[in-house]
Amino acid sequence: MVSRLVDVTPVVPADQLVAQMVPPSMFDDVSFDSYIPDPAEPSQAAAVKACRQFAEEVNARRAPKKGLFGRRPKAVQGSGIYLDGGFGVGKTHLLTSIYHNCPVPKAFGTFVELTHVVGALGFNRAVEELSGHSVLCIDEFELDDPGDTMLVSRLLAELTTAGVSVAATSNTLPEQLGEGRFAAKDFMREIRKMSGIFESIRVDGPDYRHRNLPPAPDPMTDEDLRADAEAVDGATFDDFDELCQHLSTLHPSKYNRLVDGVNRVCLSGVKPLPDQSIALRLVVLADRLYDAGIPVRNSGDKLDAIFTEEMVAGGYRKKYLRATSRLLALSRFETVGG
Repeated sequence: MVSRLVDVTPVVPADQLVAQMVPPSMFDDVSFDSYIPDPAEPSQAAAVKACRQFAEEVNARRAPKKGLFGRRPKAVQGSGIYLDGGFGVGKTHLLTSIYHNCPVPKAFGTFVELTHVVGALGFNRAVEELSGHSVLCIDEFELDDPGDTMLVSRLLAELTTAGVSVAATSNTLPEQLGEGRFAAKDFMREIRKMSGIFESIRVDGPDYRHRNLPPAPDPMTDEDLRADAEAVDGATFDDFDELCQHLSTLHPSKYNRLVDGVNRVCLSGVKPLPDQSIALRLVVLADRLYDAGIPVRNSGDKLDAIFTEEMVAGGYRKKYLRATSRLLALSRFETVGG
């Protein structure tokens, strides 16, 4: 019998929330050396060099030092690097390479994951848990929610004062790539209290997820979709509406555990979402599926129809475009481990 995600209610103890802040498994083996800069995009080679130097500085800053009369020296303020660029140019590859090259303890998560951890732990506990880290890597820093941006800005101010270095990435919309550091300016404005510690690095190039890839497949019939799920060990089969309802009952910090051990997700009756709160939860699920490299198959409407034109034209445009890009990529994936 095929499993259903709606039957899973994961439990994640609060003390494990920071411990699970690590890069997605698909980036386990990436390094600065495995990032191949595009010769036509000189900013990519420059970004690799800057990220290497940043990691070296973090290591040097965290090297054991003796204070006067054997006292523990005062923490040196952490440094910061910000990778600004469009979708799929390898910023996460570089960010993960920074993580791999810095000493423990260290943490890695998306902006959304970080806000969820702070929400679950409380601000003071989150500062306490992270303040001893060498580096905090934040993928896809988002500026579309003023409340979340202020929360994270305050968190980073506390952490960098405690000596934690911060590496962050963000996405510039494709139509804004020629406008000259649009996202970088917004980022610096929103974290103006500590913008002086951040070096902004531009990474240009086309979206690698769409290079030489065929169009997303048409939706399957319900019958073929169920047969597909039954043929794959570890696959799940869920009604799209029921899954969206289930997501609304779970804290997004639990979505990692929700898809733990899943090898394929089959969704029947996919259709445009009428509610933005549900759409934003589906964005988080898409991120977790993409992080784990879990293929997605569906019946109903095409995956690029989930987020309506009105949603994509609104304030959360970046989120919806990223989620659509990732879902389409997952529709091309083969079974995990297959």
